[in-house]
Amino acid sequence: MGIFELLLIGVGLSMDAFAVAICQGLCMPKLNLRHGAVIALFFGGFQALMPLTGWLLGSQFAGYIQSVDHWVAFVLLVLIGGNMIREALGRDEKETVCAVSAKLDYKQLFLMAVATSIDALAVGVTFAFLEVPIVPAISIIGCTTFCLSLVGVVVGNFFGARYRKRAELTGGAILILLGAKILLEHLHIL
Repeated sequence: MGIFELLLIGVGLSMDAFAVAICQGLCMPKLNLRHGAVIALFFGGFQALMPLTGWLLGSQFAGYIQSVDHWVAFVLLVLIGGNMIREALGRDEKETVCAVSAKLDYKQLFLMAVATSIDALAVGVTFAFLEVPIVPAISIIGCTTFCLSLVGVVVGNFFGARYRKRAELTGGAILILLGAKILLEHLHIL
């Protein structure tokens, strides 16, 4: 898996964090870049930590299912991407949960970072099956999520919540397409 594919996975995985970061930007009466950087660090850090955890778990049993690893990768990415699209299309606009006001609520921020990075755990398992070098992968995913989350805080503060659904739809579509690409490559169609 090349840098381009890892960057696309990073973008796809970061869309949940981007959407939540937009909401956090909405909660700020005035843009506070320090708070935005802390939010982005939480989201980027957890997006990097979860694939590492999944990779460590997946490495333990990757040898047993090597012959079907491309199917596992395809199914996991399609399920994750499909779930993101389903949530984006089916979500009623709920009241925004804010981890930021005058000061940051680190407990709430921790819970949001974990919630937005659970998908990355399954991607980490996929990385183990595909023997993806984990350090470059988690570095790209973490940095991509950090940058997009910081942008999300700024966008949320300036523009509001109207881009949240589009971000999640885009992320889901990217993950589904990457899953299809992995499958087609292993079936020697691409």
